[in-house]
Amino acid sequence: MAYDLPARMLRLLSLLQTRRSWGGGELAERLGVTLRTVRRDIERLREMGYPVEATTGTAGGYRLAAGTDMPPLLLDDDEAVAIAIALRTAANEITGLADTALRALAKLEQVLPKRLRHRVTAFDTAAHPMGSLPWAPPGSRVDPAVLATLAVACRDHEIITFDYRTRGGATAARRTEPHALVFEASNWYLLGYDTRHADWRIYRADRLTEPAGTGHRATPRELPATDPAAYVAARLAVAPARHHLHLTVPLDAETAAPRAYALPGRVHRVDDHTSRLDLSSDYPRDIASQLLGLAPEATDITGNPDLAPHLDQLGTFLLDIAEQLTGQEHQRDIQT
Repeated sequence: MAYDLPARMLRLLSLLQTRRSWGGGELAERLGVTLRTVRRDIERLREMGYPVEATTGTAGGYRLAAGTDMPPLLLDDDEAVAIAIALRTAANEITGLADTALRALAKLEQVLPKRLRHRVTAFDTAAHPMGSLPWAPPGSRVDPAVLATLAVACRDHEIITFDYRTRGGATAARRTEPHALVFEASNWYLLGYDTRHADWRIYRADRLTEPAGTGHRATPRELPATDPAAYVAARLAVAPARHHLHLTVPLDAETAAPRAYALPGRVHRVDDHTSRLDLSSDYPRDIASQLLGLAPEATDITGNPDLAPHLDQLGTFLLDIAEQLTGQEHQRDIQT
């Protein structure tokens, strides 16, 4: 394929950003030009501020190095949307990064093509923050393109189809009227009305594949709650889990909930100074971290025995670290 000069320069820059290094002959073949033309184009990139270094070897090659100034980045559509979503999430969820993330997002959105800008603005409309949980379960990775597709469907009220893997591992096709995306530090959730089961359902986005619009729009249904995030939090609070722990702490509910990273539905007021918490998770480390957030005040603890060996193992690990630190301090005292 033949490229004109501007297109060829963009293609060359894109290639340099995708690999550690390229041979000159490889670049020439990819671009459909001579090695001499590649050398001239490399010089043009250097003049534009891109630090392209020559590499040694049989035929020689090139790589894009880090520079003192940051030249413009070349991103494909999915990469641009992924960065915009990450910046929006950081602005809402990560303490101390809000202002910086919003400034970066504003710069990015200013130069986004219209075809991408509507995907990012759809995400802003569809996404609802929820309280943070301490650990992300293994494998909870979501394709940004999937999130963007879901966000657009939520905004446009377009019925979508997708394959969904349940907690038990079974996969089935779903047809849903999407309502909102809800996120917290661990997972993304799609809240929608399942047309097959005629009921509201919550889907973990990392278990959802091949989302596709049907071209049919649904009249928005009234959610049985005032807030999508609160509705999802309440449903998650009563969802089944492998491990359970119940305890009482001498803290009011407003104080206990954030210290335990607990969903609102799992914190119960006993009186002005006491709360009862129901901690549940498939992952013992989730519960361990919640306990540490409440230490040392937790009392009246009950739960399933299967959780005990996991907590014992984690406790032994912490004790070993404490002994190592104590030994290091003792060694310093001897040396001084």
